[in-house]
Amino acid sequence: MNILVTGGTGYIGSHAVQRLLREGHRVLVVDNDFRGHREVIDLLSPTAPGRLSFREVDINNSAVVADAIRYEKIETVMHFAALAYVGESVDDPVRYYHNNVTGLLSLLHAMRDSKVTRLVFSSSCSTYGEVSGDQIPVDEDCPQNPVSPYGRTKLQGEQILLDFAEAQRRAGREFACTFLRYFNVCGCDRSGVLGEDHEPETHLIPVVLRTALGQREYIGIFGTDYDTPDGTCIRDYVHVEDLVDAHVLAMNAMKPGVGAGQVAAYNVGIGRGYSVRQIIESARRVTGREIPVREMPRRAGDPPQVYNNPKKIREALGWEARIPDLDEMIRTAWTWFEKHPNGYRSAVAQR
Repeated sequence: MNILVTGGTGYIGSHAVQRLLREGHRVLVVDNDFRGHREVIDLLSPTAPGRLSFREVDINNSAVVADAIRYEKIETVMHFAALAYVGESVDDPVRYYHNNVTGLLSLLHAMRDSKVTRLVFSSSCSTYGEVSGDQIPVDEDCPQNPVSPYGRTKLQGEQILLDFAEAQRRAGREFACTFLRYFNVCGCDRSGVLGEDHEPETHLIPVVLRTALGQREYIGIFGTDYDTPDGTCIRDYVHVEDLVDAHVLAMNAMKPGVGAGQVAAYNVGIGRGYSVRQIIESARRVTGREIPVREMPRRAGDPPQVYNNPKKIREALGWEARIPDLDEMIRTAWTWFEKHPNGYRSAVAQR
């Protein structure tokens, strides 16, 4: 197929592009490179001559995106182009609503004008908000009550798509959309080409590995007295390649002619959690380095544990995590971080 990947130079989007190219698809990447890495295109283009195109354009530029969709004869869209820092969304909600909500509306205009009817939407478990103990493991019927502007932009995106799908159904037009609500995404491409390079970096595993590299003095543990086996918070981690598998399965399930208004929502996580201390101990085993820690007070709003119930996506799409082992997840990340201590700048310097 001809597939548009928005946000395709970012962490998850780039891994999706790599997988789609490996499967023989033609891919158009649209990204404004605000937090993505243009180097990804240079790294992936030689692996698929003539099958990867790139347009540096903001998703809010609907007319340009529509022109690109028509020129490349796009059939399906994977939408990753979103800002995703919870704290930043609290400080600058207008930027988040503009990029995540208005950007989605702009994309839908471009898709409708170009008669593209299939979309895989990057959503988030943050749409559930603060989950109580009796709602864990979290399934798709858990009430959605986000507590941050970021989470609200993702929930509003889902609601927009539900309304759009219903309008298409009433008009007798085909439209299929799948929401994938991610839990904590981690790891890197096992071939060593692509990695995780954020600035600022807030994800636990990259922060731990940067500490192992000596780029940080220590890793802070925020709260050691939670009601968990080792006193630290527990979260569900899913490897980025497993997450991409879910996108491909969702895309393949949305065949042409399935009928108007088809919408599905799935959580994506491995179904069990790892604690902060377990993450650090695993990183010590994998890297062979000490990794200093400091115990800090709890952060407001951190629940003791949150992990996913993967039953629905397993039964509907046949998805299973292929990399559920924590050491293996971290090993894939360490392989990239050790070779690329300065992120994609290292990758370019090595070429």
